[in-house]
Amino acid sequence: MQAFFSPDQMLHTPQQFMRLGRLMPAADLPSRASALQAALQACGVPVHEPAELGREPLAAVHAPHYLDYLETAWDRWQALRRPGVEPGIEVLPNLGPYPSPGGGLRRGPCPSPSLVAQTGYYLGDLSCPIGAPSWRSILRSAHSAVAAADAVIAGAPAAYALCRPSGHHAHSDRASGFCFVNNNACAAARLLGHFGRVAVLDVDAHHGDGTQNIFYDRAEVMTVSTHADPGQYFPFYTGYAEERGIGPGTGSNLNLPLPHGSGNAEFARALDAAQAALLDFAPRALVLALGFDTYKDDPISVLRLDFEAYRDVGRRVRRLGLPTVVVQEGGYMVEAIGPGLSAFLEGLHG
Repeated sequence: MQAFFSPDQMLHTPQQFMRLGRLMPAADLPSRASALQAALQACGVPVHEPAELGREPLAAVHAPHYLDYLETAWDRWQALRRPGVEPGIEVLPNLGPYPSPGGGLRRGPCPSPSLVAQTGYYLGDLSCPIGAPSWRSILRSAHSAVAAADAVIAGAPAAYALCRPSGHHAHSDRASGFCFVNNNACAAARLLGHFGRVAVLDVDAHHGDGTQNIFYDRAEVMTVSTHADPGQYFPFYTGYAEERGIGPGTGSNLNLPLPHGSGNAEFARALDAAQAALLDFAPRALVLALGFDTYKDDPISVLRLDFEAYRDVGRRVRRLGLPTVVVQEGGYMVEAIGPGLSAFLEGLHG
C-alpha cells in the first residue's frame, strides 16, 4: 500500500469555530496530520507527495464559481480593509442566503458581487474559516485524494490519502463542517472515469452530507454512510434512512444512522447492512471515507467505538476485494487517531 500527502496541507491553521454560540479554538489542527504520518511510518507505508494537478480534478465535482471564491476569498478579504473597517483574522460569514429560487440540487453563482454576500453564500457555517494559506492546503488535500485514485487506476489494490482539510461535508458549491472541497467525491469521480461504477462508504461519526448531495441523482455512484443519528448531531438536516436518492439515483443512497452511545456491536450490524447493499450494487471500485471521530473518547463523539472497530473495517474492506481508495476524514483526539489508523491497516493487510 502507498499513501499520499503534501506538506502544504499543514499550512491551513484555523483559529476558531462556532460551537453552541461561542467561538472556540479550532479542532482541525495540523497535529492531526502529524499523528497520522507517524502511524504510516510505523506501519511501513511509504508516503508520496501528489503531483500538481491544478483545479481540473476539483472541477469534476465542484462548481467553478465556488472554486473561484475559495481561491480568491482571502485576498479579497484583506482588500476590505480601510479606515474604520478592520476585517477579522479569518474569512467567516455573518449572514446566510435565502433559498435559491426553485430549490433543487444545484445553485447558480451568487447573484451579488459582494464578498460579504458570497461568504454567506459559499461558507455554509462558522466552522470553515479561511486564512491566508487555506486555499493551498485545500487544493493539495484534494490532490492527495486524486493521486491515490490514480494509483489504484494504475493497478494498486489500495491507496491511502491523508487528507487535511477533510472533505465529506463539502457540497458542490458550499463549505461546511471543517470541509471545503470534497476529497471523496474527487477520488470517486476520478475512479468513475476508469471503472464506470463506484461506491463511497463513509464510516465517519458524521453523515457525509456533501458526498450524498453531489451524487444524489447519479445511478453509477452508490453512497453509503454509517454515522451517529443526526437528529441531535451535525449535520442535522440530512443523514436519515428515508433519503434514498432522486431521479436516476433513486436507490443508490443508503444512510445507516446509529443511536447515540452505540458501540462496536451496533456499528458492526450497520456495516453488515452496508456490505449487503454494496454487494447488491456491485461496484467496480470503492472509496472509503475513514473517520476516527467515532472513537469513544473523541471530544466531539457521541459513539463509543474502540480500536477493534477500525480493525474490523479494514478486514471488511479487504474481503470486498475491490480496488480501494481510503480517504481520511475526521478524528480530533490526536492521541487516538494514530492507533486508529494502525488498527485499520492491520485489518486491511490481514
